Amino acid sequence: MGIYCFLFCVVFSLFSPVFSDDDYAQFKACCTFKGPDFEDIEYIVTNHYNKKLMMEYNSTRGNWTGFTAYALLKAETFNGDLYDGLLRAFEKKILCIDNRKLVQTGVNRAAVTPTVKLNSVKQPGGGHPAILVCSAYNFYPKQIQVTWLRNGQEVTSAVSSSDAMPDGDWYYQIHSYLEYTPTPGETITCMVQHLTLSEPMLQVWDPFLLAAEQIKIVVGLCGLILGVVIVSSGFIYYKKKSATYITPCQGGVWFPVEELPAAGAT
Repeated sequence: MGIYCFLFCVVFSLFSPVFSDDDYAQFKACCTFKGPDFEDIEYIVTNHYNKKLMMEYNSTRGNWTGFTAYALLKAETFNGDLYDGLLRAFEKKILCIDNRKLVQTGVNRAAVTPTVKLNSVKQPGGGHPAILVCSAYNFYPKQIQVTWLRNGQEVTSAVSSSDAMPDGDWYYQIHSYLEYTPTPGETITCMVQHLTLSEPMLQVWDPFLLAAEQIKIVVGLCGLILGVVIVSSGFIYYKKKSATYITPCQGGVWFPVEELPAAGAT
């Protein structure tokens, strides 16, 4: 799938003093690796002049595309040049194909699988529909895709998403939002696709499961409170019971047993 993708770019900047020191041309060569094993490789070369895109070569199309009148003429010339096609194929081999294993090893070593959580958030004032929030945390690299499914079909309306934001610890997080009105019998799923996942991660929204979890929490809290009450009552009972066997004695007179009067003596 396209989400299993890594981008590797090399930039060549050629500064031209023709008009001013600010005029320059820039060529950027990028290798896009797709698929679980990076088996699908696309090589793209872009030519910018003063930050404006002039031309682009795409190995999937196998030709140049121009974006200005002058660039259209140059693209037509390059596309008709057999040597230019051989040169692009050679560049793709040495920059992309020959480095595929190296790039894959480096990416997999640093990659971290996202942690995904699915929650419901009520709108201010208790308005409807509610909002489901699918959050992915602590993942790397940055490229990730979060998709909502309703009964297995992708949802495209009432969906919004944040950009992948840095956590501040070299990892990223992203949040996707779906306005949701509960309908009996339907299934809402958050699907997360990332480089580290061999298959998409699915989180199914189940309001009944949520209610059951809430009941478990309430029962657990009640049990905890009841336990505290029982322990406290037992401790108080023990203290009271112990107090009945403690009789302080003060001012007593001690004398030998043999001096005690005989039985029946007056």
